[in-house]
Amino acid sequence: MQIIHHGAYSGVTGSCHELRVGNYGLLVDCGIFQGEEAACSLDIDFPISHIRALLLTHCHIDHIGRIPWLLAAGFRGHIYATEATAALLPLMLDDSLKIQLNLNQEQRAQFINLVSSLLRPVPFDCRASITFPDGEKLTAVFRQAGHILGSAYIEMTLPDGHVVVFSGDLGPSNTPLLVDPCPPNRADTLVLETTYGNRRHDRIQDRSHRLAAVIERSLKDGGAIIIPAFSVGRTQELLFDIEAILSELTQHQKANGLPPVDWSRLPVILDSPLADKVTEQYTLFQRLWAKEAKEKVMLGRHPMSFRQFVTIDSHDEHEALVNRLKQSGEPAIVIAASGMCTGGRVVNYLEALLPDSRTDVVLVGYQAKGTLGKTLLSGVESVEINKQQVPVNASVHELSGYSAHADQKDLLAFVTAMETSPSVIRLVHGDADAQHALADELRPLLPGCDIIITADTTEKASHTSVIS
Repeated sequence: MQIIHHGAYSGVTGSCHELRVGNYGLLVDCGIFQGEEAACSLDIDFPISHIRALLLTHCHIDHIGRIPWLLAAGFRGHIYATEATAALLPLMLDDSLKIQLNLNQEQRAQFINLVSSLLRPVPFDCRASITFPDGEKLTAVFRQAGHILGSAYIEMTLPDGHVVVFSGDLGPSNTPLLVDPCPPNRADTLVLETTYGNRRHDRIQDRSHRLAAVIERSLKDGGAIIIPAFSVGRTQELLFDIEAILSELTQHQKANGLPPVDWSRLPVILDSPLADKVTEQYTLFQRLWAKEAKEKVMLGRHPMSFRQFVTIDSHDEHEALVNRLKQSGEPAIVIAASGMCTGGRVVNYLEALLPDSRTDVVLVGYQAKGTLGKTLLSGVESVEINKQQVPVNASVHELSGYSAHADQKDLLAFVTAMETSPSVIRLVHGDADAQHALADELRPLLPGCDIIITADTTEKASHTSVIS
C-alpha cells in the first residue's frame, strides 16, 4: 500500500490524497488551492491512468474544486460520496465553473451531466465495494464527520484487512445543527486533518452570546453586520443561531416585562444564490440534523426560514442593497460568500462599508494566509480591494466557536477514543505549526505510533507511505 499526497500536506487547501494498492489506486478528494497556495497550478500534475475511483469526503471547494481538471485529464471512474454530498455536488461545481472558468449555462450543464453520470451515492454506514482490474477489492464506509451536511470520514479496508481511515474535515463536538463525529473502532493507518491542531475553540455556548452582543450594538448605533461565510455549512450554522438569538431575546423581554425591542427592523439577509440553494438541501436532509435541531422543528420553529430572513438573488438587487446600506447606515445582518473574503459578493460589502465605524465584520471561520480575511484579522488600518486602498474603520470580530473544524481537543479525542489505536498517523490539512503542535500532543498518548508530519518536506516523493 502507498499513500501519496497531491495537496493539503503543508497547508489547509487543495486536498487530494491517493491510496495505491498494487498497480491501481483511488483518490480521496480533489480540491483547489486557496490563499497563498492559490498560485499552485490547478492542472492534474500526477499520473491518473491507474486511478479507478474518486471518493469525496464533503463538498467544500478545497476538496472538490479540481474535479473539472481531473475529468479534463481523462478520468472517467466512479465518484463515490454520501447521499447529501451527491446532492450538493452539482450545485457547488456549477458555481465553481461559472466563477473559475466563466462557462455559460449550457457548457456547465454538459459538465454537470457528466459528473452526475459518474456519481455513486452511498448512505452513511453502508459499504461500497471497489474492485480493481486485477481482482483486488477494497471496501469503503462513509461515517458522519459533523463538518457540513453530508461530510464523512472514510474507512477503507484493504484486501489484506489493513484499515485506512481518511478523516476529511472533522467537525467540532456539541454543535446544535449536526451530529458529532463518532470515531471508528479501528484505524491501522489514519490520515488526519490538523486545521486547528494548535488551537482550542471558544465554547459553542459562548459563540451565540458574543454574536448577540454584536447584534445589540448594531441596533443601538446602526450600521451593518457583515458576516463572510462559506455557502455550505457556516451559513446554515449562522442562520440556525441567529434565529435562536432573536427568538430567545424576544421571549426574555416578555418574561421579564422589559420594554420590547423592535427586532423586526433588523433584517437577516442572505446574499448568496448558492447558499440559498444549499440551505434548501439542508432542509431536505433534516434526518441528518442533530437532536436539538430536530426538536426545534417539532416545536414549530423554522431555523432556516424565519420571518426576518431575506434572500437576495439577482446582481442588480445585490448592488442596490450595497448602495442602500452605504448611504443609510441602517442596521442589518448580511451573510455573503466567500468565507475568507477572497471573492464573491461579500467583497463589495467590505469595500463599501469598511470605512464606516458603525460596521461590524464578524469572521467566523478559518482564514488562510494571504486572504483578505486574514489581513483584516491582523488589525490593519487599510486593505486593498479592487486595486484601491480602503480604510478599515469597522470593528472586526473573530468568533472561533463557529469553526466547522474540530480543534486540538476534539482531534485528540477522535484518535484516543478508538478501540484499536493507529500504528501510523499522517498529519495533513494544516500549517506546519499546527501539525507539529498536534504531533507533540499525540506522541505521549500513543507511544507506539509512527506520527508523520507531512509539512516537514516539500519533495513529493517524501509524501509517500509504503506499507508492505
